[in-house]
Amino acid sequence: MIGLVLAAGAGRRLRPYTDNLPKALVPVVEPTDGGEPRTVLDLTLANFAEVGLDEAAIVVGYRKEAVYERRAELESRYGVKLTLVENDKAEEWNNAYSLWCARDVIKQGVILANGDTVHPASVEKTLLAARGQGQRILLALDTVKKLADEEMKVVADPVTGVRRITKLMDPTEATGEYIGVTLIEPEAAAELADALRTTFERDPQLYYEDGYQELVNRGFQVDTTPIGEVSWVEIDNHDDLARGREIACRY
Repeated sequence: MIGLVLAAGAGRRLRPYTDNLPKALVPVVEPTDGGEPRTVLDLTLANFAEVGLDEAAIVVGYRKEAVYERRAELESRYGVKLTLVENDKAEEWNNAYSLWCARDVIKQGVILANGDTVHPASVEKTLLAARGQGQRILLALDTVKKLADEEMKVVADPVTGVRRITKLMDPTEATGEYIGVTLIEPEAAAELADALRTTFERDPQLYYEDGYQELVNRGFQVDTTPIGEVSWVEIDNHDDLARGREIACRY
């Protein structure tokens, strides 16, 4: 099993930080020793290393040259061998296509992390600890947070798995929020790739979570595991970035 990070997005709501950087390389932890600031990508690779993953793939697109420039330094810092997968439609299409671009990587089995989610390694540890009961896709779910309209909400049953995953849901109906981290076993790769293709061919602006819903609609069981009371944030705008910087200092 290896790590996989989706880091192709432009992050337009974070300008001017993202004028020349992909969102995953916006600094969230300033150095205290004169070194390089840490970014969401840094934090995610550190999490992968902490749980024993020594290889990761990064899907790049917008300002991809910035990731290429940091590749060797990131490999050295975290001891994780990196493969970069290029998304040729990163500025045109949404992330259902971005995850599909990594379809060959997923065949190895991956822990997928969104390139804009600040979270502790306890999330990856929780996913890995939950393996071994026949799950093929396992979503990290926050069942504690009070939900609003923007969150990626999930209705799930502990036995039968996900029934719905969408932002377009009454928050009171949801079991919890998907935080943007998934464990995908190799056995799920082919069916997931096909569902993602169906999803972006229907509408290139759909999310990969819509691909998960496509799988569910086909009768494929997508499971969840609660992460407990964990501080995390998806960084979409400047308020989120401020929150991310507050949280990241604790890890």
